[in-house]
Amino acid sequence: MSKLTKAGKYVYFFGGGKADGNESMKNLLGGKGANLAEMAGHPKLRLPVPPGFTVTTEVCTYFYDNKKTYPKILKSQVEESLAKMEKLGGKKFGDEKNPLLVSIRSGARRSMPGMMETVLNVGLTDKTIGGLIAQSGDERFAYDAYRRLIMMYADVVMEKGSGIEVKSKGIRKLMDEKLEHIKQKQGYTSDTDLTVDELKELVADYKKTIKKMLGTEFPDDPWKQMWGGIGAVFSSWNGKRAIEYRRIEKIPDEWGTAVNVQSMVFGNMGTDSCTGVAFTRNPGNGENKFYGEYLVNAQGEDVVAGIRTPAPVNQYSMNDQSKQFISLEKLMPSLYKELYSYQKRLEQHYKDMQDIEFTIEKGKLYMLQCRVGKRNGVAAVRMAAEMHKEKLIDAGTAVMRVGPNQLVELLLPMIDPKVEIVTKPIAKGLPAGPGGARGRVVFTSDDAVAWAAKGEKVILVREETSPEDVDGMHKAQAILTTKGGMTSHAALVARGWGKCCIVGCSDIEIHADTKTFHAKNGEIIKEGDWLSLNGTKGLVYEGTLALTEIDLDKNQSYNYLMKLVDKIKQIGVRTNAETPEDAAHAMKFGAEGIGLFRTEHMFYGEGSEQPLFLLRKMIVSKTEQERRSALNELFKYVKKDIKDTMKVMKGYPVTIRLLDPPLHEFVPHDTDKLHQLGKELGISMSVLRRRVLALHENNPMLGHRGVRLGISFPEITEMQVRAILEATAEILKSGKKAFPEIMVPVTVTVNELIHQKVIVDRVYEEVCTKMKMKKIPYLYGTMIETPRAALRAELMAHVADFFSYGTNDLTQMSFGFSRDDIGGFLPKYLDLKILPYDPFQTIDQDGVGELVRAGINGGRKAKPHLKVGICGEHGGDADSVKFFHRLGMNYVSCSPFRVPIARLAAAQAALEGKK
Repeated sequence: MSKLTKAGKYVYFFGGGKADGNESMKNLLGGKGANLAEMAGHPKLRLPVPPGFTVTTEVCTYFYDNKKTYPKILKSQVEESLAKMEKLGGKKFGDEKNPLLVSIRSGARRSMPGMMETVLNVGLTDKTIGGLIAQSGDERFAYDAYRRLIMMYADVVMEKGSGIEVKSKGIRKLMDEKLEHIKQKQGYTSDTDLTVDELKELVADYKKTIKKMLGTEFPDDPWKQMWGGIGAVFSSWNGKRAIEYRRIEKIPDEWGTAVNVQSMVFGNMGTDSCTGVAFTRNPGNGENKFYGEYLVNAQGEDVVAGIRTPAPVNQYSMNDQSKQFISLEKLMPSLYKELYSYQKRLEQHYKDMQDIEFTIEKGKLYMLQCRVGKRNGVAAVRMAAEMHKEKLIDAGTAVMRVGPNQLVELLLPMIDPKVEIVTKPIAKGLPAGPGGARGRVVFTSDDAVAWAAKGEKVILVREETSPEDVDGMHKAQAILTTKGGMTSHAALVARGWGKCCIVGCSDIEIHADTKTFHAKNGEIIKEGDWLSLNGTKGLVYEGTLALTEIDLDKNQSYNYLMKLVDKIKQIGVRTNAETPEDAAHAMKFGAEGIGLFRTEHMFYGEGSEQPLFLLRKMIVSKTEQERRSALNELFKYVKKDIKDTMKVMKGYPVTIRLLDPPLHEFVPHDTDKLHQLGKELGISMSVLRRRVLALHENNPMLGHRGVRLGISFPEITEMQVRAILEATAEILKSGKKAFPEIMVPVTVTVNELIHQKVIVDRVYEEVCTKMKMKKIPYLYGTMIETPRAALRAELMAHVADFFSYGTNDLTQMSFGFSRDDIGGFLPKYLDLKILPYDPFQTIDQDGVGELVRAGINGGRKAKPHLKVGICGEHGGDADSVKFFHRLGMNYVSCSPFRVPIARLAAAQAALEGKK
């Protein structure tokens, strides 16, 4: 049994300038319910919100814990709140002459756009429709409302809510086809063209179809509709698309949803009625301009579904697809002015950009919803910076406003402008999600998932997306739709994910039967063909166009925000870099040093042929003399590489990891290269092959690598330390700054550190003498990447000046998982929730995290001011960075691209720590 509130209050009323709840009660009322209560009841707002009530998230929990039943007291509380709605509206639920109709909507504490169910026009039956006709004076409107109810109810309540498995076509699809058939037969272009008689026939046909397909009658009873709708919304919390969205967004399953029941207001009562969605600032670019879309003579679902191209609310909101429509500002100037004043008040009240839904019924404006608007990363950064400049929010709030991963969008590559200027687009749509993307065309969500699973980059092309497409949308590189506006489902979801997206691209026509689309210019694009999208401009190109990096120096909002970030964060952010180019790139992103410089990088890629040959020569050498000869030749390459990178870092610390990989990884398999190696060493191929075979290991990950190489072959350590110290000395003597940190990898005992320190101390004295310097600044430390090292850290800290946690290997060794082989089982572990997340992406706080904690505590027990950092991939994961902050680390280190993310996460961790 679930826990329920002591007071037993499960229903919260709002309306008529009063409300039982408020905005702070999101956990109980869900985001939608809390905001409806705030808009309706807060003394500074009291906006025209249609009255209604919210059934709490506690009832959702009870519903699932008790075989989909409700607390006994719920029925009377619902009836009591409904009576208040009747009194305020002067209508009665189920009354044949003057019926009250209601909408039933979901509302989780965090917005899940379109992922759960909605039913409109509840309470409309064969008996009450006469009353609606009398109220409205419009028989066509009444039957249009009735057919909408039947379509929604059959789909949401009778099919999905009842758990009926759809084998081919669902009931909604069948009904849509019947509607489309009439439109095609009569040559209609819009649903609004249907006559009263056609709608009546459609309603009768729908009811027969329901009986035939679902085996039960459509309920002609208002209260059955009410409870069916409430149950279906609760059931939709565990619908496939809601579960998938929660997994993507990391929303806990146990939260549950609230249910909001609200008096219907109608935007489809004629040309003096409309419905719309608007944002207090532009969600696509963050500009401080009121932005929105609306449809005359329509219900809210029509705008979000993207079935009809919406009109702009004002001149600013116009685009190529909507410029032929009249704006709300011109069509209904006084109502627009009222709406504009409400949106201003809402942003000032919530101190954040608001996504609002409104309806105008017969010349009267109603506010149906407000919530914090979803925005892409570009917009999020601009809004945070500008709201701080406007003194609407403080620095801490500005920093918390941007999700660390939203910064990725600012770093996203764009289509190369030089290539774009000489390439003609095949189509243009609305720019709903920024950045450039390339991929192969697929036409269904299922195909997007299947192709992506095979490693293909895909672009999902649809007429419009629905919540059913959420998995395919997430797997695709980009989304392209032929219908819908900037407030459609595709645009809303893509914005939330920062995904490249173009909507309302009427320049293309999809032919689902042949899996092709035809562009206006005659081009035919087939499934599997490549497309390139410019989501910032809404342009579609055939083929694969080159992508180029963004210049952040030109983004004033980003630079303003990151100055706030750096004032707040308390731990340093370094980068993992192996080349001067990587280091310079990371410095531009705000890196404060290098947390991991791998010496082995020089043996791969451009210019590596000679150093790699010399390394191989050293590896297959049989005697110390042979090895030293090869190392002496290799020395100049290692020194130059380290020196070039340290020069770029301008005195920031550079942590240089001594050679780590098993030596056999560098041995050639190519016969010509083996011949060359044998010739250089003066040995036969048979002798060389025996030496190579001797290097083979059954489990090299746990074999002859890291510090074990330095102990077996001290001359390898000696050469690297000499290169590091001489490079540092030469930079210092030139009048510049340099500060190396020598890091010994894969240690398990303090004795290894003592052994290597003897070599370091001897080489240090030799270099000081050679370079005629009294001292060369450096630190000596170790990489904690084995569980034993973490547990024996107290002893190791007596020798080490610093610890750097190699959380990649520490995770591998703690879990017993091979990073390279988890693909066969980890997805199943995540699906079944055996593990909550991939431990190689986000640090396992309960296991690996405890080893890190033990190591830090032990190390600082021996050496209170021990410097501690982390250089695994987790250094660029926001949740992991916040954990490392709480452990008291000095710095995190990550790839150059993720440095801004780590900086922002570090600042947010500092702010959360203050709370």
